[in-house]
Amino acid sequence: MTAGLHRVLAIDQGTTGTTALLLDVNGQVVGQASREITQFYPLPGWVEHDPNEIWDSCLSVISEVLQTSGTAPAQIDSIGITNQRETTVVWERETGRPVSNAIVWQCRRTAPLCAT
Repeated sequence: MTAGLHRVLAIDQGTTGTTALLLDVNGQVVGQASREITQFYPLPGWVEHDPNEIWDSCLSVISEVLQTSGTAPAQIDSIGITNQRETTVVWERETGRPVSNAIVWQCRRTAPLCAT
């Protein structure tokens, strides 16, 4: 590995936003970008996210961190991803589109079912 040419991309897709960090071979941060995402509360105790907004926020922070650091995608040797616990989304097989908003891990709509 040639120093300074290879990178590690870390993506944290969390409950309130998405962050990307780009690290060099010495573990130094050479780029960082973040985007907040919207939380929806359609009923008391319910928490949802727009799956398209989650995806778009990931693409956006990756693009920004590459551009601001002057890094080409081919220079990334590995990618680490963390995400938000048990958030669930159902995708339509034929179109690849989400069927509905994601049910966020904080949502309490299934608590009564789990208590039985």
